[in-house]
Amino acid sequence: MIRAAAAAAGLIGIAALVTTGRADAERAVLLPTAKVDVPAAAAPQTAVLAGGCFWGMEAVFRRVKGVRSVTAGYAGGTAATANYPAVSSERTGHAEAIRISYDPGRVSYATLLRVYFSIAHDPTQVDRQGPDSGPSYRSAIFPQTPQQAAVARAYVAQLTAAHSFQRPIATKLEQGRFYPAEAYHQDFFDRNPGHPYIVTWDKPKVAAFRAGFPTLAR
Repeated sequence: MIRAAAAAAGLIGIAALVTTGRADAERAVLLPTAKVDVPAAAAPQTAVLAGGCFWGMEAVFRRVKGVRSVTAGYAGGTAATANYPAVSSERTGHAEAIRISYDPGRVSYATLLRVYFSIAHDPTQVDRQGPDSGPSYRSAIFPQTPQQAAVARAYVAQLTAAHSFQRPIATKLEQGRFYPAEAYHQDFFDRNPGHPYIVTWDKPKVAAFRAGFPTLAR
C-alpha cells in the first residue's frame, strides 16, 4: 500500500490539502449549504462515507459537534475480505470508510456532507486521494436510508450546477455493509500524532476544518 510504504520510508512530500481544486489548507474554500436535508429525528443516526485514508476522515469527523462516535472500517465488499491486508490488495471491492454516529438534533446529515465535500477529502479524484491510489481510496457515499440517498444526490447535483469544483465530482452512491477495521486503525490520528502520514496529510486537514467551520468544531 502506498500510504504505509511511503510513511515507513519517510518519502511523503510536502503537506497539501486539495479541496475545491486548491492545494492550500489555510484557505480551503467552503461549499454552500445544502438546499435539501434529511428530516430531523430524535434518535441517533448513522452515516457511512468513504474518501481516501480513513485515518484523516475519522480525525475530521471526530471533531464535529453533534458527532457521537466515528469508526474506521471497510465498505463495499464482503465480510471475508474486510481486513487491511486483503483490502490493500485493491481487489476486494471495499473502500476505506468511516461510520459516523451522530445526533441529528445537533448536526444534520447535509451538514456532514458539506464537511465531507469541503474539507474531508477531494471528491474530484478517481480511485485515489493524495499519495494513495487504488479503488479502496475512492470517493463514495453509502446511504443508510432512502432519505440520505436523496439528500446526497441532490447535494451532488447542487454542487455540480454551481460549478463548485474545477473538475467533475467523482463521488458515487453505493450500497454495501460497513465492517469495522482492526483496532490499531481506530483513533489513529490522536494515538499517533507524530506519524509521518498524519503530520503531512491529516493535520492540515483537521486545521482546515477548524478554520473553516469554527462554530461546528469541538
